Amino acid sequence: MAANIISAAAGGGRKNRRRRAIMSEINVTPFVDVMLVLLIIFMVSAPLLTVGVPIDLPKSQAKSLQQDNEPLTVSVKIDGQVYLQNNEIKLDDLVTKLKAIIDARKGGLDDLIYVRGDKKVDYGTMMRVMGRISGAGYHRVALVTEVEQGGQ
Repeated sequence: MAANIISAAAGGGRKNRRRRAIMSEINVTPFVDVMLVLLIIFMVSAPLLTVGVPIDLPKSQAKSLQQDNEPLTVSVKIDGQVYLQNNEIKLDDLVTKLKAIIDARKGGLDDLIYVRGDKKVDYGTMMRVMGRISGAGYHRVALVTEVEQGGQ
């Protein structure tokens, strides 16, 4: 054992100077950190992009309806502004726009059309909008509400 200590001291304390091979591996930790931050950003921002026209909808216990193609949505804001999808239109132009959509969809009279209205919209305004929708040839109309929480 003493021989091992002497031989180590006899080397003058020089260390074995071998060159290490260059590491060609990617450090994955920063990559994972960036990906997690991006995931959180997209999870928070995605629901904000799908809202459409902001309307205070009434509550209901009705279940949602399923449809194959993209449904048409007519929205009525509290001040009486009418929107077809996300574009504001005049109430007088609603029938012509809906008929043009029926022609473009090749006679889609059986298509479902959603009507969203603020819960404080005048009843007469909603009936005028629904009358125009019926006059355009749509017979399947669904009123959109928010899901009622509890027994409120």
